[in-house]
Amino acid sequence: MIATNGYAAQAATTPLEPFAYEHREPGEKDVLIDVDFCGICHSDIHQARNEWGNALYPMVPGHEVIGKVARVGAKVTKFKVGDLVGVGCMVDSCGECNSCKESEQQYCERGQTVYTYNSRGKDGNLTFGGYGNHVVVDEDFVLSIPANLDPAAAAPLLCAGITTYSPLKHWNAGPGKKVGVVGLGGLGHMGLKFSHAFGAKTVLFTTSASKIEDAKKLGADEVILTREENWAAKHTGSFDFILDCVSADHDINTYLSLLKRNGTLCLVGAPENPLAVTAFAVLGRKNFTGSMIGGIRETQEMLDFCGKHNIVSDIEMTSFDKVNEAWERVLKSDVKYRFVLDLKTL
Repeated sequence: MIATNGYAAQAATTPLEPFAYEHREPGEKDVLIDVDFCGICHSDIHQARNEWGNALYPMVPGHEVIGKVARVGAKVTKFKVGDLVGVGCMVDSCGECNSCKESEQQYCERGQTVYTYNSRGKDGNLTFGGYGNHVVVDEDFVLSIPANLDPAAAAPLLCAGITTYSPLKHWNAGPGKKVGVVGLGGLGHMGLKFSHAFGAKTVLFTTSASKIEDAKKLGADEVILTREENWAAKHTGSFDFILDCVSADHDINTYLSLLKRNGTLCLVGAPENPLAVTAFAVLGRKNFTGSMIGGIRETQEMLDFCGKHNIVSDIEMTSFDKVNEAWERVLKSDVKYRFVLDLKTL
C-alpha cells in the first residue's frame, strides 16, 4: 500500500484536519502520481458538509489535481515517470455502456462512475482526492497537461474549466452568437474566458459593479448589472445561450426571458434548493438544461485548447494550515477566482 498524508473531514460538522491513510499499490494499468497542486472547488465544501446528502467519511477532498508521474504499472502505455499530469472529477466508470464508450463517463448509464473522492472504487474501498500527497489512478482517467501552462493555475481547469467548456462547446458558442454568463466566480470567470476564446459576443450578468473591470479583462464585451431597475427589459429575447454559474437561489425565469426562440439556458451552478420555473418562461420554445463536467476525451480536448490559447484560471495560492480559512472565504466569494493548495505546504 502507498502511505499517504493529507487533510480530511471526519464528519459534516468538523474542520479539515491532518489524516494519514493508504492508497492501493499501482496495478498493471495504474499510475502513481505525486501531487503538486490541488484546486479548491465549492463542491468540496458541499460534499464535506454533507449538503448533498451523500457524504462518506473520512473524506479527503480534491478533484483538481496536478502532479508528476512517480510510477507506472507494467501495462501503462500513455504515461511515463516524470510526466506532468492531471486528474479531474472521475477515476473510473463501467466502460461498457453507450455513454462510457463515447467517452462521456460522467453520464455512465449504469451509475458506475467512480469519483475522485467521496466515492467507492470497484474494490469497495473509499476514494481519496488531491488534498493529499499521492493519488493512484487508472491511466485511462489521467490527463496530459500542456507544458506551456502554469501547473498551479491549470489545476482548476480540471473541474471549473471543463464544467464551463463542455456546455459552451456543445451548444456551439462562437462567432455570430451572443452568450451570457451569470455570476463571476470560479465557474463564471472560466466561462468568460472560453466564450471569448470561441469568438462569441460575451456578456456577464452580475449584481456587483466592482466586478465590471475584472469581467472585461477576462473576456466580457459587455457587463449587465442585475440590481438596476428594469435591467432585463432591454435585453429580452436577445441571447442565443446563457451559462448560469450561480449556486445560490435566484430567479431563473428572468434569465429565460432573455433567450431568443430556440435559445438555451444551461445551469452549471448547483443551488441547494430547487428553482421554480414558470411555464410561461419556456413557452417561447426556449430550452432550460444542465451539464456536468465533461468526459475524459473532451477534458483532454479542453486542456489542449487551453495550451493553444494560453488559458488558465486566475488563482490565489494557499497552504494547508489555511485550508479551513480558505473554505470560509470561498463561501463569502472572497477569492479571485479559485484557491489552489500547494502540496509542498502539507
